[in-house]
Amino acid sequence: MTETNPAVLEHKPVIGISACCFGSPVRYNGRKLDLLDEISREKWDYKWCPVCPEVCAGLGVPRDPIHLTGENGREVLHGNGKIVSRGGKDLTDVILAASYECLATLKRAGTKAFIYMDGSPSCGVYRTTLRKQSRGKPPGVFGALLEQNGFFLIPALDLQSPIRWWDWRRRMLSFVWLQQQTLHNLSDLFEIWHTLKFLCQEIDDKQARELGRFIAALKGFQENESLEKLRIDILNILRKPSSFQRIKGSLFKNYNYYRKITGNIIPEIQDQTTLRNATKLAEELILMERASYASGILFGTSPVSNRTFRRKSEKASNTFKTDKTPE
Repeated sequence: MTETNPAVLEHKPVIGISACCFGSPVRYNGRKLDLLDEISREKWDYKWCPVCPEVCAGLGVPRDPIHLTGENGREVLHGNGKIVSRGGKDLTDVILAASYECLATLKRAGTKAFIYMDGSPSCGVYRTTLRKQSRGKPPGVFGALLEQNGFFLIPALDLQSPIRWWDWRRRMLSFVWLQQQTLHNLSDLFEIWHTLKFLCQEIDDKQARELGRFIAALKGFQENESLEKLRIDILNILRKPSSFQRIKGSLFKNYNYYRKITGNIIPEIQDQTTLRNATKLAEELILMERASYASGILFGTSPVSNRTFRRKSEKASNTFKTDKTPE
């Protein structure tokens, strides 16, 4: 934790999303989910790029369910599997063409993250069937393509959990920010690691500390290729979800530092020993973010903000009520 200013994204991040989760009635049965309602007004902090490979393939709505044959979607990409309808029609070529077209759409939009609907043979990552007792043959074809192209992948149903969405969101912003940073020399790398190291240590302490020691030991000129390899190592850490207990511990570690530097307390943040549910913890974390950003203090566990959120924080700082820590 440091007094360094928070990192700020200068433009709204563009997030890809399975169109059926965006409120579009494009599922095989014509149904839809509007999961962005779960994050309320925060959805306006981003630009959205909804896609549906199955509709893009011309399968229409409603349509027969489809499923994978062979090992999984990765193997279909390599020509070692097929996608067939319930009636046995081979749809491999059209689904592949549509998946690549949806990928091209996301790239044209500048998208680095994608919110996917599990249970789909196309978009699914950990499940490709809706049957409760079966995972199908994950990942799906489009899910495999997104993995292959280095996207930050967020399960759509986690938007329904305030703490899970907070965890995905803060890691996603750091992921997008890191990809935007110039990395020409060791000085660039040191500055990047200085911003992200506390978050990485929370997510995977062992790997982050090993990486930190390696970075600290670097001297002299480094080939750009080796620097990019280290960027990828950090990006891979940021893809990993954290846990309730690790997030809670990070909150109080940062809050204690904030109180020490500013002399302020945030009344809504309860004592560390107080029992709280996931929703309450998420509320406290958002308050900690806002107070830190307004004070120009790097909140190590959520180090990157987008400009829209920063403007709201600065506006809120004019009315943000804090009490001085008792002498």
